[in-house]
Amino acid sequence: MSDITTAGIRIGATAYYLQEESDPDQPRHVFGYTIVIVNNGDEPAQLISRHWVIVDGNGAREEVQGPGVVGQTPRLKPGEAFKYQSFCPLRTTWGTMEGTYQMRRDDGSIFDVKIDRFYLRREQRVD
Repeated sequence: MSDITTAGIRIGATAYYLQEESDPDQPRHVFGYTIVIVNNGDEPAQLISRHWVIVDGNGAREEVQGPGVVGQTPRLKPGEAFKYQSFCPLRTTWGTMEGTYQMRRDDGSIFDVKIDRFYLRREQRVD
């Protein structure tokens, strides 16, 4: 689990192993994760893009960038939260994820919000 606040935007992340989606013989290990974004600041902010750094247990690094999250670009007023789930396949039984969300204020200013490193581990199961 990770939990960090940048510029009034709090990001919490938890991960779990998806046994039914995984096939260790391939090897393919699929991890789900849940992200909660809370605007604890004084101004609205809209998530416009994401940048993930994913590292597997062998040290192989992959960067993933793109607009929004799960097809959405949520705009959060002060006090509002947005929660979503996604997944990450790895060739190893563990790895890490971390990165940033790019956010935009109503005045057009853009800022990055840190997603603190969290661990993907096979023993984190949801059956």
